[in-house]
Amino acid sequence: MKRWSDGDPVIIEAGEGFELIDVNGRRYIDGFSSLWCNLHGHHVREIDEAIMRQLGKIGHSTLLGLASTPSIALGERLVRISPPGLEKVFYSDSGASAVEIALKLAYQYYHNLGRPRRRFLAFREGYHGDTIGAVSVGGIDTFHSLFAPLLFEATFADSPNPFYHPAGDNSDQAVLQQVAEALSSAENEYCAVIVEPMIQGAGGMLTQPAGFMKKLREITTRHDVLLIADEVATGFGRTGRLFACEHEDISPDIMCVGKGLTGGYLPVAATLTTQRVFEAFHKDGDGGTFFHGHTFTGNALGCAAAVASVDLIESSGLVDTLGAKVELLRDRLRAFANHPFVADIRQCGLMIGLDFMQDPHARKRFDAARRVGASICARAVKMGLMIRPLDDVVVLMPAPAMDTQTINRMMDILEAAVDEEFSAV
Repeated sequence: MKRWSDGDPVIIEAGEGFELIDVNGRRYIDGFSSLWCNLHGHHVREIDEAIMRQLGKIGHSTLLGLASTPSIALGERLVRISPPGLEKVFYSDSGASAVEIALKLAYQYYHNLGRPRRRFLAFREGYHGDTIGAVSVGGIDTFHSLFAPLLFEATFADSPNPFYHPAGDNSDQAVLQQVAEALSSAENEYCAVIVEPMIQGAGGMLTQPAGFMKKLREITTRHDVLLIADEVATGFGRTGRLFACEHEDISPDIMCVGKGLTGGYLPVAATLTTQRVFEAFHKDGDGGTFFHGHTFTGNALGCAAAVASVDLIESSGLVDTLGAKVELLRDRLRAFANHPFVADIRQCGLMIGLDFMQDPHARKRFDAARRVGASICARAVKMGLMIRPLDDVVVLMPAPAMDTQTINRMMDILEAAVDEEFSAV
């Protein structure tokens, strides 16, 4: 907070295409999608017009005891485009809220079946939001350790990313064995396993080995434990597919979406689940009520934006364009392959992390006081690229619709910022 107070933050006044515009008229490429949520760019005609049309009808009405046409339209689209079997939609207003709902759904599901369970399994270096339930299943000490006395207890398996794995066996098989042993040792005690599919975002863009999610799905099915896929960061094209679960052709029991759901315009999130889970709540009495609700759940303006965004994904053929962009980024990242201070390059689709270390071979990090990641990003901002680090991992997350010319400009600036940072070393 002191650094923020002592600094001179960029104040954004407008946006156009894939650029942010500050109060002085200076433009910056939005290289982190305004915190991983922008899909189509800024000031997108189709979404702007959808919001204005809805504003001419009503801005918001509650879904508590009522329904609304925009929320119905969005629910239909989400069920259609999501992994098979996800047929029910519960709205909220942030990714963390979507996760809280998922955890409570999983807990109450088994309670309603007359088989109460209360344990959850998550992964180290995982991140699911900043509310207390989401923090309870978060595995990043920097973010979460202070609040430990407030949290419910969860079991943690290691991150499946080999680079960040603790000393010892760094294979995904070892991690899967941890999961299987935990579930086996406490049969009928676990509600769910929660995971960010394919890549752990806030943990440092930690990619998962091929086949990991499919095997995890098999383990949870075998032990009759629900699988919660947190697609808040990975959904809507970020990983090169519409949803990360599609890479391994799996369907979770519960899926959380947010961030890009509205194209990055408005705070709407959703928790999707199966008919099987829904049936456990389809009864009279207390068990038939899910005691969770938000004032702005299913907000009409947000749902209208989300409908327009989903329609634009389909009408523009956005998903079909992602492969070429992913390959372009992979090609441009080769410029860092032999950099003396780059320890690892991690990419899953359009989600990228460049891990900088003082001695990559010894896995020795820079002195935290040097703030290398923040320094590189600050240099990039001065050159016209807006990005943010995760400690000394420099993160790139271009909007899925970003054109290749802008992607190349983004990479040119990043290379220049890194060269400037280490020019005197």
